[in-house]
Amino acid sequence: MKEAENEKPLRGRTIVLTRPRAQSAEMTSLLENLGATVLHLSTIQIVEPTDWHGADKAIENLARFNWVIFTSANGVDFFFRRLIEKNRSFPSPGQAICCIGPTTAKALQKMGVTADLIPEDSKAEGVLRALIERIGGEGRIHGLRFLIPRARVARDLLPDELARLGARVETVEVYQTIKPDLDSREIETLFREKKPDAVAFTSSSAISNLAALAGANDLSVLLRDSLIACIGPVTAATAAEYGLRDCIQPEFYNARALVDAIVQALRPKAAQ
Repeated sequence: MKEAENEKPLRGRTIVLTRPRAQSAEMTSLLENLGATVLHLSTIQIVEPTDWHGADKAIENLARFNWVIFTSANGVDFFFRRLIEKNRSFPSPGQAICCIGPTTAKALQKMGVTADLIPEDSKAEGVLRALIERIGGEGRIHGLRFLIPRARVARDLLPDELARLGARVETVEVYQTIKPDLDSREIETLFREKKPDAVAFTSSSAISNLAALAGANDLSVLLRDSLIACIGPVTAATAAEYGLRDCIQPEFYNARALVDAIVQALRPKAAQ
């Protein structure tokens, strides 16, 4: 029996994922293989930008960029959709590609393109360090052109720091996250009746949208029976703004590491 519990450390546990189902396949599989029951409560919907002008202009002039930095698998997916629509090839000769996180790199690989750089540290600060090291020092950043296809709302630290070092950086919107149409009563019922053991958040918008959908500025009462798992410090900071201050975070900011953190937090102390 103990052996089976070790193989399925999340047996009998219920985990809520707040990413869209299509974007949470890896995490769902990992959790279910560990014995968990996974419930999907997508608090974000990922759609095309309302205006492709900036992205289209960058795509028409792709060859002028020395580096293209993808910050998410969604960024890869929507960027390539537009490339295909515009009948453009990628990458251009001599162009280098940076992917933030293994999931983003896998999405790029599915498109037949291999990343030149996948920083171990997925935070913007770690990506900046990895780029500086790869390029050969801060002084060699000056004058280089960087393209960052990303969401409408995103952290600006990386492009700002690259610009500070003299780079020419263009951030273009290739997708946006919006609030889906969910009934607050259904959300309340889920947490009241299912009493999930953990809720996983992989973005700040997933938290703020949940608060808006539930009609609550403080989520601590709604989620009082659940462990709160956040992908990283930015998401955890947003959670704190909505009353969720006791969160766990993984050492590395990706789905597999987040699952490992959930396992460690929910595993009985005697088994740790």
